[in-house]
Amino acid sequence: MQKDRAALALAASAATLAATALGVRDAARRTERAHPPWGRFVRADGVPLHYIEAGGGSGPPVILLHGNGTMAQDWIASGVIARIAERHRVLAFDRPGYGYSQRPRDRLWTADEQARVLANAFARLGIERPIVVGHSWGTLVAIALGLDHEVAGLVLVSGYFFPTPRVDALAFSPPAIPVLGDVFRYTAGPAIGRLLAPRILRKIFAPHPVPLHFTQAMPTSMTLRPWQVRASAEDSGTMVPWAAAQAHRYPELHRLPVSILAGSEDQIADHQRHSVRLHEVLPHSDLQIVPGLGHMVHYGAAARVAEAVEAVASAPTAPRQEAPGSIVPSPG
Repeated sequence: MQKDRAALALAASAATLAATALGVRDAARRTERAHPPWGRFVRADGVPLHYIEAGGGSGPPVILLHGNGTMAQDWIASGVIARIAERHRVLAFDRPGYGYSQRPRDRLWTADEQARVLANAFARLGIERPIVVGHSWGTLVAIALGLDHEVAGLVLVSGYFFPTPRVDALAFSPPAIPVLGDVFRYTAGPAIGRLLAPRILRKIFAPHPVPLHFTQAMPTSMTLRPWQVRASAEDSGTMVPWAAAQAHRYPELHRLPVSILAGSEDQIADHQRHSVRLHEVLPHSDLQIVPGLGHMVHYGAAARVAEAVEAVASAPTAPRQEAPGSIVPSPG
C-alpha cells in the first residue's frame, strides 16, 4: 500500500513538473511574440545570431557586445549606439543564447568560442578589422577577439579581467547543470528570478536608480526565458576560469589601441582590481574611471564611450602575428 502511495505521489509530482514546464515555455513564447526581434539575423558556424545595425560613415566598423543577462538593446537604451552611428557602421549583437541568438548545446560557450563564432559572422557580413566595444562579461569576448582575431582596437567598459572570487558567479551557475538545471529553469526558476530581479537591477545601476528606458527595452520576462537563463548561468560558470587561464596573455594586446572605462562606484566588478590593474598590464591603454557611476557606466557616460571609440579609431594598430587555427574575417 505504501509503495502504491509513493508511486502515485511520484507520478503526480512528475505530472505537476511537466505541466509547469509547459506553462513556462508557453509564457516565454508569448513574451517573444510581444517583443519581436529588432534587427536582422546572420548564420555563423551553424548558429543563428541576431544583431541590430545602424549608421555608416567612413570610420571603421564598430561591434557592441553586451554583458551577462542583458541583450543588444542595452546599447540602444543607453544611447551609445546612436552616438557611435554618427560616424561608423555599428552592429550590436545578441551574444549566443541571449535575445534572439541561439546557443546550441554542442559546444562549451566560453569567451573564446563566442569570439570564434562572432568572427565568422563578421566575415559573412563583410566586416573587416572592427573596433570591439564590450561591457561587463562582453569584455571577455572582446579580449578574446583582440587576442586571436583581426580587430582594430578595443573599448572595455566595466570589465571583469582577473580571477578574483565572485560569489554571485557561483550562485548563478547551477541553472547550467544538465537535467537538474533544466528542471529548475522550467519550473521554479522564473518565479525566483522575478523576485530577485529588482534587487539585482538596483545593484548594477547603483548609486543611481534603474532607468525606465532600460526596463522598457529589456523587460524582465525576456531575460527570464529558460534558454536565456541557461546562457547566463553558463557564462557565470566560465567567467572566473577563463580569466584565470587567459590573463597571462593580456600583454599580447600591446599592439592594439585599448580604452578602459569603469565607474568608481561599481559594485559588480571592482574598478581597482580589474580596470586599474589591466591598465597597469597595458600601460599604453587609456584609462577612465568615471566618478559617481556604477556598473552600468555607459548609461551615465555614453558620450565618453563614443569618445573612446573615436580615440581608438584614430590610433595606429600593429600587425598581428597569426596563430595556427585563428580566424581572420574577410569580405563575403
